[in-house]
Amino acid sequence: MTDKHAKGMQVRRAVLGEAHVAQAEAARTAFDTPFQNLITESAWGTLWADETISHRDRSLLTLALLAATGSVSEIPMHIRATQSTGARPEEVMQALMHVAVYAGVPKANHAIKLAKETYREMGVEL
Repeated sequence: MTDKHAKGMQVRRAVLGEAHVAQAEAARTAFDTPFQNLITESAWGTLWADETISHRDRSLLTLALLAATGSVSEIPMHIRATQSTGARPEEVMQALMHVAVYAGVPKANHAIKLAKETYREMGVEL
């Protein structure tokens, strides 16, 4: 295991939570291990581990980028991660409003729907 992989797992657990990471690790197979190593080292061990901007800011950027690119399957996971990153629902809404203006209303609308559903599941009153 590389230092970046170890750091990536530490940051991934801090942001996404131990339960999420344990479930993802349990689902790992020989087929997807190279991909899992790649994202653990690059996304979590390099990008999210960098202290130039806060996890809160990275959380907001990530949600906006996921929505803007239509990569909505990870939006609920990253909404749940806001519990540890500190991004507040009103800040998430502002990020998604930027998506509406700069990337398209339908993308933002879908992301907002997913965010509302996920917040409701988390017991967050909006």
